Amino acid sequence: MRVVIAEDLVLLRDGIARALGAHGVEVVAEVGDAGALIDAVTIQRPDLIVVDVRMPPDFSDEGARATRLLRTRFPHLAVLVLSHTVDPDLALLLAAERPAGFGYLLKDRVMDLDGFIASVREVARGGTVVDPEVVERGLARREAPLRHLSPREREVLAELAKGRSNAAIAHALFVSERTVDAHLRSIFVKLGLPESADANRRVQAALTWLADAA
Repeated sequence: MRVVIAEDLVLLRDGIARALGAHGVEVVAEVGDAGALIDAVTIQRPDLIVVDVRMPPDFSDEGARATRLLRTRFPHLAVLVLSHTVDPDLALLLAAERPAGFGYLLKDRVMDLDGFIASVREVARGGTVVDPEVVERGLARREAPLRHLSPREREVLAELAKGRSNAAIAHALFVSERTVDAHLRSIFVKLGLPESADANRRVQAALTWLADAA
């Protein structure tokens, strides 16, 4: 696995690089701002980026904007976003187009080395990892959201939460894609998700499953 790290705090960036290297992950570039991140990914073509949400020069959402741009340019790029703050809306925005190969963790989680490395590997494999605190904050207002789902719908949603496509879900559950489509339409209705922005609905449904499983 080849990784680019984008973090303006040098000590944290160095610590992440050392941790990844100690676990057999090749860090091909370490940068401190969004522009350098875009350049590094364009040149190095890594498998995954670990990126801070806020970086120079304005420390607003430079990392988030660079992440969206890079995922458009390089569709197979996996992304693990790090943030100091709990921001469910931002997590949803960044994951909306493609929840597979996406992670959003609070920076405190980096201190849990085993958990952090496991998250890196899960995202690199195409999975979806969202910090439990982000999930809890974003979905705590839902009241038992999964109680109306059938057992088969729960199985479909569990596969969706892994970042799998409809075709992959169909293969895993030994059903047709048409059947998966039907189950997903039912799931979205039962979870009260609007008909617009289907990609967003997939992410919201996946986050709901993660919140219930936490």
